[in-house]
Amino acid sequence: MASATASGSGSKGNFNMVLFYVFLIGFVLVSLFPLLWVFKMSIVTRSDLFQSPVTTLVAPPIADSYNTIFANPDFRRALLNSTIIAGITTIICLFFGAIAAYAIARLRFRLKSVVMTTILAISFFPAVAIIAPLFLLFSKVGLINTYWSVIITDVVFALPLTIWILVSFFKELPKDLEEAARVDGATTIQAFRKVIVPLAAPGVFTTAILTFIFAWNEFLFAATFLFDASTQPVTVAIPNFATVYTVDYGAQAAASVVVTIPLVILVLIFQRRIVSGLTAGAVKG
Repeated sequence: MASATASGSGSKGNFNMVLFYVFLIGFVLVSLFPLLWVFKMSIVTRSDLFQSPVTTLVAPPIADSYNTIFANPDFRRALLNSTIIAGITTIICLFFGAIAAYAIARLRFRLKSVVMTTILAISFFPAVAIIAPLFLLFSKVGLINTYWSVIITDVVFALPLTIWILVSFFKELPKDLEEAARVDGATTIQAFRKVIVPLAAPGVFTTAILTFIFAWNEFLFAATFLFDASTQPVTVAIPNFATVYTVDYGAQAAASVVVTIPLVILVLIFQRRIVSGLTAGAVKG
């Protein structure tokens, strides 16, 4: 009887394992299919794009779409603009977010939970609700069609999440380290900069990547505040491959692939740090 029970439980366990892997494979295929299809669109001819019925087989790949986008000076400029906007946004969020998160994690004051909830709620505030007031405000102060119009709004929505993530990491660091640094003559800022930040590097690094990805992918504010090709990021430049009469789907697909590749490479290279950063703050000692 015992052996029969063990055999039944073992079969059930094997079935659950097979079911799990089937679900995992299906999930991966569903997630990757749109990306693979966009890549296919970027390496086929225009006639293949409009072929009916649609074929899944890829003919010998061509680079016409990639030649089109890289020959376009506006797209090359848009890549630089995205890098500038996302980079400055990340630096600002890390600087002010780390200081604010450290203060919240270490100081004792009333309504701390309310403050944290309010900070997190700001990141979920609908951005479309403040576009019109911000447009009028930026028009009056001369920020329309400048990097800062998008950087400021990106910081407003990325900074709360930055603070929320970093607070959990700073809470996990023992206070004895700061006290030892002060005994050695370090000020609070020196202890924070030379002791706390290096120890919280996984969390800081994770936050930096998430903030950079958010700013890199932002479209709503960029499309509203930036009108000139000299300031528009890639998220706004990609739709510009369409005109009133035609749409170059191949170029749009190629541009989407080019925009996605840096993020994919970034995540693949630093995936261990990202995972450790996302999980370390949730572990309580």
